[in-house]
Amino acid sequence: MKLSVLDRSRTRTGVGHAEALRETVAFARAVEALGYHRFWVSEHHGVPGVAGSAPTVLAAAVAAATSRIRVGTGGVMLPNHRPLVVAEQFGVLDSLFPGRIDMGLGRSVGFTEPVRRALGRVDASSATSDGFEEQVGELLSYFADTAAVRAYPAPGRAVPAFVLATGAGAGVAARLGLPLVIGGFRGEEAMLSAIAGYRSSFRPSAWAAEPYVVVSLAVAVASTTEDAWRLLVPEAWSMAYSRTRGEFPALRAPEDILSLAMRPRERQYFEESLRGHVFGTPTEVAKALDGLRARTGADEVLVTTSTHDRAALLDSYRLLADLPAVGG
Repeated sequence: MKLSVLDRSRTRTGVGHAEALRETVAFARAVEALGYHRFWVSEHHGVPGVAGSAPTVLAAAVAAATSRIRVGTGGVMLPNHRPLVVAEQFGVLDSLFPGRIDMGLGRSVGFTEPVRRALGRVDASSATSDGFEEQVGELLSYFADTAAVRAYPAPGRAVPAFVLATGAGAGVAARLGLPLVIGGFRGEEAMLSAIAGYRSSFRPSAWAAEPYVVVSLAVAVASTTEDAWRLLVPEAWSMAYSRTRGEFPALRAPEDILSLAMRPRERQYFEESLRGHVFGTPTEVAKALDGLRARTGADEVLVTTSTHDRAALLDSYRLLADLPAVGG
């Protein structure tokens, strides 16, 4: 089971957006040395605590700073872009870094109504309609050189495409014959059902001959279970804060968060945000990932962990990469 990384360029207390982007590039070099398979960056708009707003630009910087690891997006949100422009951007990336670029494609829109309006969306539902499948199909046609317009330098370039599953995304991936990236955002039962449906209805294509499943989740590894759990606390509090105040804050140290007098609703969201992740000692995490692989049949795990302490985060990824049962 291959191991890959998704980094959102999260800010931390005392560390702003510019430094967060530089840290992402440095982090990519570090995990490449550890043997990780892919390094993906994300797309967020108008989110104070996330610097990753232009994934193809950041992917170019990451690819230029590395030499082996695959680089891509997790993902480019197609409702925000014209497929022609996306094809041109990835055609340029693959021309500059041939054989190393991935297209992770999503359908999510802005986090708040003002951001959605700024992106040209009246509401969330207007951007998550069935048009996503047509957008993906149009994007792929530029690489296959079957579109009415040629998206230079995309024609003939074999850039792997992945569908990030939100809502009906698993069905889109199956019908178009693309690899699926899925997380337990609605609970493991829903995730397993989506994976089973994807595999049963998968149509082989020029992009993938058979189903390929990437499970996305946070994984934290440390010398003790408690230390691993504490790595998850900053992001969990950020999620709880966003659900009660409408914006993501910079990541705070876990000791600061655990000393807060949380309101009942904040406590509820905080505890919910800590569920569904894998954390513990190397032995505990190896066992948990073996179980995950057995339940999902995952071909790959996309690790999405963020935390306040960057050194501890890299130690976690180092310990994870050293697990013989899952390394790749």
